[in-house]
Amino acid sequence: MNSSSLHDEKTFYQTFLRDLDSCQKEVIIESPFITSERMGTFDRIFQKLLRKNVKIYIFTRDPKEHDEFMEPQSEEAIRWCEIVGIQVLLCLGNHHRKLAIVDRKILWEGSLNILSQSYSREIMRRIYDEKITKDMFDFLRLGRFL
Repeated sequence: MNSSSLHDEKTFYQTFLRDLDSCQKEVIIESPFITSERMGTFDRIFQKLLRKNVKIYIFTRDPKEHDEFMEPQSEEAIRWCEIVGIQVLLCLGNHHRKLAIVDRKILWEGSLNILSQSYSREIMRRIYDEKITKDMFDFLRLGRFL
């Protein structure tokens, strides 16, 4: 059954974490910013997924493109990801997309920086539709990286 639902910064994480908990094969997250605080939301679930042999890919800005406050947090989070087995792909040139693809069946897209959001008002749409998710995967040409 195909479906779509809207979420804000108050409802996104609860629903997204449920999607991650049921993930079987692969998670792709595009989040330009990464903060230590927000990564604390994901450390346990990411490690659980890795134990289930789920592949996790994170696309984010090169830390050198961040200000002096964000750069060390981003570097620390990327180091942790690489140590535990998450593949991080650094994007150059003001990367700003915010989305996630879970098992190539669920697409999350919107304005919320998944790995850094804290106080801002945001919106995300959850789409459960394999064709739409594949269309986004193909449109972004993610296959060349994974």
